[in-house]
Amino acid sequence: MTTFHNMDLNLLRVFQAVSEERSLTLAGNRLHLSQPAVSHAVNRLRELFGDPLFVRTRDGMQPTPTALELEKPIGRALQAVQDALRLAGGFDPAVSERVFRVSMTDVAEMVFLPPICEQLRVLAPNVQLKVVQVPQDQIVDSLRTGHLDFAIGNLPALKETTRHALLFSESYCCLTRKRVGLPRHKALSLEEYQALSHVQVRSAESSHSQLALALQELGVGRRVALEIPHFSVLPLILLQSDLAATLPLRIAKLFNIGEQFRIYGLPVSLPAVDVTLHWHEEFENDQGSRWLRQLVLDLLQRYGRNS
Repeated sequence: MTTFHNMDLNLLRVFQAVSEERSLTLAGNRLHLSQPAVSHAVNRLRELFGDPLFVRTRDGMQPTPTALELEKPIGRALQAVQDALRLAGGFDPAVSERVFRVSMTDVAEMVFLPPICEQLRVLAPNVQLKVVQVPQDQIVDSLRTGHLDFAIGNLPALKETTRHALLFSESYCCLTRKRVGLPRHKALSLEEYQALSHVQVRSAESSHSQLALALQELGVGRRVALEIPHFSVLPLILLQSDLAATLPLRIAKLFNIGEQFRIYGLPVSLPAVDVTLHWHEEFENDQGSRWLRQLVLDLLQRYGRNS
C-alpha cells in the first residue's frame, strides 16, 4: 500500500508533465524519460488513485474528472518542494536554471519583454521566462500558489490582494497613417477626432477596456469602424487604411519607429494609467523572486522616466 511515507515524488512529476503536455512522449522528453518509463509511471499512478487518470484520444491523453481535481493540489505540492529546495540552495542568477512565469498583455509584451530578456541574457543566461495568459480573476490565486511569479499591467483590482510597485504612469494619444490632408498641429480638436474612423482594441487590460467608457463619460463619441482583441495587428491595419486608434503613447512611439504615422494629442484630458508590478506576499522573501522583481523594477522604472 502506498502511503505518504513511501510515496515516490517522481510519480507526481510525471502526473504534472502528462497533465500539461497531454502526451506520454512529450512528457518523457520534458522529464528526460523514455516513453515506456512514463507509461509505467502512469500505470502506477492509476493504481495509486484508483482511476484511469488519462484516456488516450485523437487529441492526446485527456484527463479524467479525477485527474482534473488532482491537478491543483499536486501542482501546489511540487511547487512547495521546489520552494524548499530554492531556500536551501540560495539563488545565483549567473548559474540558476529557474523558470519564472509572468502574466502580461500583448501590449506589455511588445514594450517590456525585449529589455527584460536582454538583461536576463547578460545576468542570468540559463533562467527561463515564460509569459502566460491568465484571466484577471485567476491572477491572485495563481500568484498565491506559485503558478505565476509576477503580473504586469494596469490591474487596479489586484492592489487590495497583492504586493505591488508602480513601474510608471502612461498617457494616451491618437495614431493614424501619414497622408495628405491631416491636421498639422500636435493635438486634435474634438471635431477632428470625431471625424476620424476608429479602431477599438478590446484588450484584456483594465485601462484599454475602460477607455471607451471614459470617453463616453466625457461626451466624446467615436465612429468605431473596426474592433480587434489585440494590439499586435494594429500597425498593419493602420498602414493600409485611413483608420485611427487611441492607444498608449509608448506603443504609438514603438509603432512609429519608421515614422509612417502621425501621433496626436487627444482633444480631452484622460487620467493617467498606472502600470504596476504585482506579486504575492507568500513569495516576498523568495531569493529568486526578489532578484527578478528588483531587476524588473529597476529596468522598467528607468524606462518610464526616459520615455
